[in-house]
Amino acid sequence: MDVTKARSQYPILTGPEPFVPKNVVSRVVDYLLNTNVQMGADYPVSQVATRRVMVEGPTAAKILFNADSADEIVLGQSSTLNIENLAHGLSTDVKTGDEIIITGEHEANGGPWKHLAARTGATLKTWPHRQVDPANPYALALVIDDLLPLITSKTRLIAFTATSNILGSVVPVADVVRAIRAKAAEVGAAKVEVCVDAVAYAPHKRIDVKAWDVDYCVFSAYKVYSAHVSALYVRKAALSGSVSSVVHHFLNVPEVAYKLMPGGPGYEAVYALTGIIPYLLSLTLEGEKLLGETSLLHDPGADSMPLLTNPSMPAVLDGVWSAIAAHELTLMAPLLSFLTHPDQWARGVRIAGDGGAFLDGGNNAVSAPFQNHVAGRAPTVSFVMVESSNGKPRLRSKEIVEYFDKRGKIGIRYGHFYAYTLVSQLSPLKDPADGVVRISLVHYNTVEEVERIIEGLKEVLA
Repeated sequence: MDVTKARSQYPILTGPEPFVPKNVVSRVVDYLLNTNVQMGADYPVSQVATRRVMVEGPTAAKILFNADSADEIVLGQSSTLNIENLAHGLSTDVKTGDEIIITGEHEANGGPWKHLAARTGATLKTWPHRQVDPANPYALALVIDDLLPLITSKTRLIAFTATSNILGSVVPVADVVRAIRAKAAEVGAAKVEVCVDAVAYAPHKRIDVKAWDVDYCVFSAYKVYSAHVSALYVRKAALSGSVSSVVHHFLNVPEVAYKLMPGGPGYEAVYALTGIIPYLLSLTLEGEKLLGETSLLHDPGADSMPLLTNPSMPAVLDGVWSAIAAHELTLMAPLLSFLTHPDQWARGVRIAGDGGAFLDGGNNAVSAPFQNHVAGRAPTVSFVMVESSNGKPRLRSKEIVEYFDKRGKIGIRYGHFYAYTLVSQLSPLKDPADGVVRISLVHYNTVEEVERIIEGLKEVLA
């Protein structure tokens, strides 16, 4: 992967969130300057706007999900709102006594289901995290064996994350769903649907809703280097058999995703989705070759459909994601090596989640206690501070982040990051407002930048 080329797309490279590459920004600008009109009219500019918003944007999202059809794509202002609208769409299909299972992860895939349970009289259950490393009470993971006993003949929906935005653990989604389907059949559950939050997964790995066999899946485009818009996949069978319309009563939307779009996102943000795939392709030689057949990286007004419908593209994108994963491993290795060193353990540093196996020459992002429970690790690294064994005072998460803020040039954060339930249950009990220190790395970061982070940590922990 060409990190230098990736960085050339970003005018500024500081802060905790992924930035937006120039070719995505140019699409936002081009839409507002040249096609910011009402859709559905017969005049030429409106026809272009309609194609961009109703065809190109959803098709780009379809590819990022590896869905069958753009008709299965809902576009909304945020992932929280998309799932809230989905939950409202299920209000007539979920009955009193049905059971919904959630986790303590990001509230976007929890709160809407709590609201649905309250509206319908459904029973809410929680798939708890388990401590999988006896040495570290913060080494938590979602374990399939803890989910299966919760599934009964009344189970209607199960919602969980593909990657924890606190722990960084990659959940083996396909394995979890396979186990859910088998258990549901065993106990005689008539209809069990699965909703996966892929927001923290999407910047690092390829989503595949078909391989996962999920009914609903969501990601936020700003996490994959685009504008602030969310894409929700809804399986075709669910559109026709589970979800009721939440849009205006006079609109005829029986089996299309539009039934969950009661006022969508900004049209320019939808069109910006078409810039993600050209950007990703530009990161590898094979992708650049495919991209070279178009003008999409340099012409924000070019029709993206020839590229988006190119049969070679899915395989090329797989190669891009593999290159991203390999590079991100080189970023995680020095950071996790430092944070899990015995000196930092004595200082009171505890990784939330998996600390990997990088000490003593190791090069594995998944340590032995986690290997049977996770499918990898994202370079989202969180830690807490406990009382030290070397006589130094315990630091609050806020103090560490404030030190970096004053030091400048590096953006890290602290808090619960909307995974309030998970953070509030960290034991020994943490103040959710102070929460964890989180360091979020992505593919355009460099090892040199990680070394600067480590230098800052050495200073503040000294």
